Order: sequence, then C-alpha cells, then structure tokens
Amino acid sequence: MEAVLGLRAVELLCSRLCHDLVGPVGAVNNGVELMEEMADQGSNLIEAGDALDLIADSAASAARRLALFRLVLGAAGAQGGLRPADARAALDGWFHGGRISLDWAAPPSMPASTKPGLLKLALLAALVVEEGMPRGGVLRLSPTPDEGGLTITGTGQGAAFRAEALPALAGTLDDTALEPRSVLAHLLPRMAAFYGFSLSTRQAGGEIALLIEPVSG
Repeated sequence: MEAVLGLRAVELLCSRLCHDLVGPVGAVNNGVELMEEMADQGSNLIEAGDALDLIADSAASAARRLALFRLVLGAAGAQGGLRPADARAALDGWFHGGRISLDWAAPPSMPASTKPGLLKLALLAALVVEEGMPRGGVLRLSPTPDEGGLTITGTGQGAAFRAEALPALAGTLDDTALEPRSVLAHLLPRMAAFYGFSLSTRQAGGEIALLIEPVSG
C-alpha cells in the first residue's frame, strides 16, 4: 500500500485537528471575555477566580490535545527518541477527565530491534479505537505475542468499530468517500505501511482491537 494521502484526506486531517482544538481554545477566549466583563462591573475576587479556573482548565485541555497531535501527526512521533513514557503521558493527558481510562501494559522501554514509528502508530490507533467507544470504557495498550508490535484494545459497553472505519482501516475506502470521522482510520494503514508494519482488526462482544505488527523482511 502506498503511503500517500490525497488532498481531500489532508484537508480533512486539518479539519479534524481544528475541530478538536476549537472547543478548549474557544473556552479560553470566553473566560478572558468574562474576566473583562467582571472588571467593568467591579465583580468580587470569588467570581474572578471562577473565570480564571475556566481559563486554566481550558488552556490545559488544549495543551494536552496539542501534545498528542504533535506526536501522532507531526514529525516528533517518528523520531527514535520517542519513549514509551512520553507516549503514555500524551495518552493520559488526552483521556484526562473523560469516560475512557488508560491501561498501559506495554513495557517501559522498547527493544533495540523495534522498528521506528511503532509508538506513533499506537497513539494513532488509540484515537481510532476511542472513536469506537461511545460510552467509554478501558483502552489497553499491550505487546503482541511476538513482542515486536503492539495491540490496542478497547473494552466497554457498545464498543464497536464505526461502519465507515472498517473499510478505511482495510485501505479500501476511496478518498471521495472520506469524512472527518473516518480520516484517522484512513491514515492509519498508510502510515503503518510506511513504517513497515501490518495492521489487523478484531472485534467481538463489546471489545475492539487493532494489532500493529512488524512486516518481516
């Protein structure tokens, strides 16, 4: 599979990035406006503190999202220096305060023989699995049996891959059929092929999984 993205996929990735950031960034702006109104009205310190809390929480949320997007969609995640601890911290931040809890069962360090890009792929796979967990649950990241890859498993009520995600993950969804909800799944197999990994899916009874394994040779 060619590791090439069409223009529509690139546009949708940018749209997805903006969509996930506009909420917390907009909340920061709202908090600043609220502070300005309070200053004009001579509000008390308690009310001002509430506005500051809103700004701080929203800014932290935006920073956590940017930290993960930087590793998933930027060049930083492809570097050999990306450590499991950094990847785990990024995912912890992403799920902070949400309905999904992270169970990180991967080893604290990757074997020297591990191909570059594995952790980057695992982070992207985690976002795809999250989309199939509408009611929350537990997302687990663990090594594959051969320990050369990683399995990302989502367990929870109603967990299932979105209908549009399955052809995207199989690499059979045409660019013209892409939507913001399917663009990350569309990107994942192409990125896996680029870094020399295969991708497979598994789902049954409230559990979905993506297996990322190195291609021999």
